[in-house]
Amino acid sequence: MKLGRAKSSADPALTSRIEELIRLKGGGYNRGEVADIIENALKLLTDVQDTGDVRVIQTAVRELRYAFRLFAPYAAARKVSIFGSARTKPDRVEYQQAADFGKKIVQAGFMVITGAGPGIMQAGHEGAGPEKSFGANIRLPWEQGANPVIAEDKKLVTFKYFFTRKLTFLRHSDAIALFPGGFGTLDEGYEAITLMQTGKSKLIPLVLVDRPGGAYWKTWDKNVREQLLREKLISPDDLNLYHITDSTDEAVKLITRFYRNFQSTRFVKDRFVIRLRHPPSASALAALNEDFADIILEGKIEVIAPTPEEIEDQDALDLVRIAFNFNRRDYGRLRQMIDVLNGL
Repeated sequence: MKLGRAKSSADPALTSRIEELIRLKGGGYNRGEVADIIENALKLLTDVQDTGDVRVIQTAVRELRYAFRLFAPYAAARKVSIFGSARTKPDRVEYQQAADFGKKIVQAGFMVITGAGPGIMQAGHEGAGPEKSFGANIRLPWEQGANPVIAEDKKLVTFKYFFTRKLTFLRHSDAIALFPGGFGTLDEGYEAITLMQTGKSKLIPLVLVDRPGGAYWKTWDKNVREQLLREKLISPDDLNLYHITDSTDEAVKLITRFYRNFQSTRFVKDRFVIRLRHPPSASALAALNEDFADIILEGKIEVIAPTPEEIEDQDALDLVRIAFNFNRRDYGRLRQMIDVLNGL
């Protein structure tokens, strides 16, 4: 991580005092960004009068700082967030599926994040085991204590706000598995799709798991196709952003296959960089350029060396890279490209 100098403000005296505070604290990571946070916090003294508004900012910063610190030691481990109803009882098939999925996805090398409550969340933790589990609990006017699997674990964090909790889920998830649930489950699913559709989050597998022969997600998908797609409120390619299955084995395969060759992405100026385990052959690269010409603004997809920006950040320098000028719009098509890269 970069240390850097504190960013200069329009007030040199204030900049000097902030730098002095950072030195007093002993310095550390991201000094420039921290200095900017301090300066903006001081602006609250004149810019925001309402105490409640200031407390939202205060609590959000505190919650995110603590959550990021909690996840930091496990940054190298891929993680799957499991969502579903807190009301699902242990005798339900969906509960047993969530436990089975938690067990199998951990065996595949992933860790598990859930909302830490009962129902599907507890089932996911039971399958994964506490050592491989994180809990992101939420304080509600009634309940909600953490489930007994994660309640005493150090990898549990409790949030006051849903928005900080959601950000934590999506920031640290490498895949999402949705089991049948209520408004909260649908909210998480729609938000994940929206953020991927708009490029505001990285592309990850989003798997919707029905009970065997069930129709919960099939009915949801029918509504998406008959209302949103038919009315041209979404594009056909957006349907590539999620997959439906009624098999936990298939759900695990959909997630693990996503990372078979593909590893990560990054924008570097105008170029979109995709990092891979294995390079595409010349013929495969030519096919990519032909098949996905519609999402390339100019130039072509090509194999590149690590960019200077990636070298400076020591960002996955051991991986192969391809890069192109992506139109930053058709993320459903980009998801198709990733599937092709994984099939090479």
